[in-house]
Amino acid sequence: MSNSIAVAEKAGQNISVVPKVYTLWEYLDRGERSKDKHEFYNGIIVKMPNAKYNHNLVAMNTAHALRNALKPLEKKYIVLGDGQKIYVEAENVAVYPDALVIFEKPIFYQNREDILLNPLVVVEVLSRKTGLYDRTAKFDLYQSIPSFKEYILIDPKKINIETRFREADDLWRITSHGVENSNIALKSLGIVLAVSDVYENVEF
Repeated sequence: MSNSIAVAEKAGQNISVVPKVYTLWEYLDRGERSKDKHEFYNGIIVKMPNAKYNHNLVAMNTAHALRNALKPLEKKYIVLGDGQKIYVEAENVAVYPDALVIFEKPIFYQNREDILLNPLVVVEVLSRKTGLYDRTAKFDLYQSIPSFKEYILIDPKKINIETRFREADDLWRITSHGVENSNIALKSLGIVLAVSDVYENVEF
């Protein structure tokens, strides 16, 4: 129990009461029967907050822009939306990104198609409740995934996008984009996204 709470708190979750501890398989079974999204922190199940309009629009725009930019490439990349869980095996944690990219083909944990092991790029749209977590503890979790090379953090309330590219195991290059008519270079994919495409139809 104490280890489960430690993992959850490390991941930015405020555990105020002693929760029930579940196995990963119990969590996945509950998820199949639940209308809400929940994340899993080494036995502790945490309900995700509902996303607002701008958040959903930016996430959809980004996934669409990624797919369009990757389609002409000879290498095969697959873009997925916010319904795909990522399993961080080293921490026994399952989380939802807002979008992600994988290279060539998905690798699933024990052939469970609802928990993916090999994201190359992860997109998180920030919110008041999850912004600090996405920038810090959730990023720390993702870093333990060998395939993970680039992180995209998007503010849905103003034009502000941050990319983090893994240049070495413990070395990340951070770039900020705050101008609407600028472009975002994603080094792990070899593509460029227009900031205006990410924020298409978004009203601040």
